[in-house]
Amino acid sequence: MNAIQLPEAVQELLENNKKEVTDREELIRSGGYLPPSDDLLIDAIVALSMGKNILLKGPTGAGKTKFAETLSSLFQRPMYSVNCSVDLDAESLMGFKTLAYEEEKQTIEFVPGPVTNAMKQGTFLYIDEINMAKPETLPLINGVLDYRRTITNPFTNEIVTAADGFGVIAAINEGYIGTVPLNEALKNRFIVIDVPYIQGEQLEQLITESTKLTDKQLIGRFVTLSNDLITAVSQGKLSEDAASIRALLDACDLSTYLPPKRAILRSIVDKLEEDREKAFVGNLADTLF
Repeated sequence: MNAIQLPEAVQELLENNKKEVTDREELIRSGGYLPPSDDLLIDAIVALSMGKNILLKGPTGAGKTKFAETLSSLFQRPMYSVNCSVDLDAESLMGFKTLAYEEEKQTIEFVPGPVTNAMKQGTFLYIDEINMAKPETLPLINGVLDYRRTITNPFTNEIVTAADGFGVIAAINEGYIGTVPLNEALKNRFIVIDVPYIQGEQLEQLITESTKLTDKQLIGRFVTLSNDLITAVSQGKLSEDAASIRALLDACDLSTYLPPKRAILRSIVDKLEEDREKAFVGNLADTLF
C-alpha cells in the first residue's frame, strides 16, 4: 500500500495515540485499504484520536472492514470484532458464565466477550453491520459509546470503565434485507464517514497488489467492468452486490487460471438473485472479454 500523505499535525496526532502493546499483538490487523481520497483516513484518524466513535457507511464490498483493519494497523492497536445479526444478544457482546474447575472444585467462571475485553484492554472494538442487530440489543452499549465510556455487566454487576485507547469503529450497509435504521440516539454517538467504491487508478493498483493477476490489459478491462457495474448500480439497474470490489478481486484471482468470463460467472454473476441482473452482468462481460 502506498504511504498515505498525512498532514504534519495529523501525523503527530497519530504518533501520540499509538498503542504500546504488551499483549494481544495478534489482534493488530494488517493494513491494505486504498482510500478513494486521503481525506477518508485523515478524518478517521483525527476522530479516533479525539476519542470519537466512527461509523463507516457504504455499499457492500467497498472495503469498510479493510478500512477498519488499516486503522488498527496505523494506530498499532489490537481490535476485537462483533459481527451483528438478529441473534446478537448481551452474551455475544459482554461474555458469558461457564462451569470451570479449580483444584477439583466446580466453580462458575465468567468468560469476557469482545466489548468487555476491548474496554478493559484499551483496544479498538469493530462492530460490523451494526444495523443487523435487534433494536432492543444495542441500547445495552449506549453508555459505552458516549462520554461515560462505562457499562454495567448484566452477568456480574461489575461496572466496566474503558481504559485509555478504547475506541469504537462500526460499519453499516443501508437498505439491505434484515437491516433496521439506526435510531437517532445511537447514530448521534458516531462520526459518520461515507466509504465509496474505489475506481480508476486506485482500483488498478489494488488489483495489482492484492491479486495474482499480472496481465496489464486484463487488469484494465476489469477496472472498466467495475466502473460499468458501479454506474449500473447508481442507475438502479443492478443491486449493490454486483459491484462489490471484494467479488471483483476474486474474479481477478480466478482469471489467472480460468477464462475471465468464467471467473466473473463464479465470482459475481452466480451470486445475484435475479435472472435479469445475471444477464446484464453477463452482457457487460461479453463486451469486454
